[in-house]
Amino acid sequence: MAASREKIVGILQPSYLPWLGFFEQMQQADVFVYYDDVQFEKGSWRNRNRIKTAQGPQWLTVPVLTKGHDFPQIKDVRINNTQPWAGKQIKAISQNYGKAPYFEEYAQGLFEVMGRPWTHLLDLDLALLSWLREQLGITTPTVLSSELGIAGRNVERLIAIIRHLEGTVFYEGRAGMEYIDSAFFIAAGITVRFQEYAHPVYPQLYGEFVPYLSVMDLLFNCGPESLAIVTGINVEKEYI
Repeated sequence: MAASREKIVGILQPSYLPWLGFFEQMQQADVFVYYDDVQFEKGSWRNRNRIKTAQGPQWLTVPVLTKGHDFPQIKDVRINNTQPWAGKQIKAISQNYGKAPYFEEYAQGLFEVMGRPWTHLLDLDLALLSWLREQLGITTPTVLSSELGIAGRNVERLIAIIRHLEGTVFYEGRAGMEYIDSAFFIAAGITVRFQEYAHPVYPQLYGEFVPYLSVMDLLFNCGPESLAIVTGINVEKEYI
């Protein structure tokens, strides 16, 4: 009898214009869960990321309304639209990537999404993630954890989500090694696979290579080769 095929589930909090490793996890998964109903953390990747400039990395941050909102979930965080954040970010991206090889190919679509009237951070993040997936050529099905109706806390809930999706493998980021006890997953019949991502080096503007930027940097510089670079041979995986 042929061995049953594994089903890989990735689970990550939705982020703003994420780095390459985020999309490597998404591409490797058979189904990808946006973990949107957990607590929003200030200063996290949910509402900011970095681009490269001649002076070094620069933050792009979406201002959010958290005062008076005690520990909101990601899906409930509202954008502070009293600040002209979108226009400033579009200007910064244009100034710093205008001479990149593939700027003209991607800029209009990116700016159209960024420039829409947004109220909630999650909606902005998801729209940009959808656009970025399309440009990269990633077709992995996605789902919001808030739409699954699965209760529980921490590891218990992660296991319940993976079981609900009939997953056999949990593909987790390297940082998860610090708090994920794989024994609980193994007891539930789920293999934990930690991402071991050696960041690829690719052509950039402004001299010495800088890793861990938004995937926009890769798209503007490498265009249609971007997905191959994201999921290249530099990625190794650790099995537990």
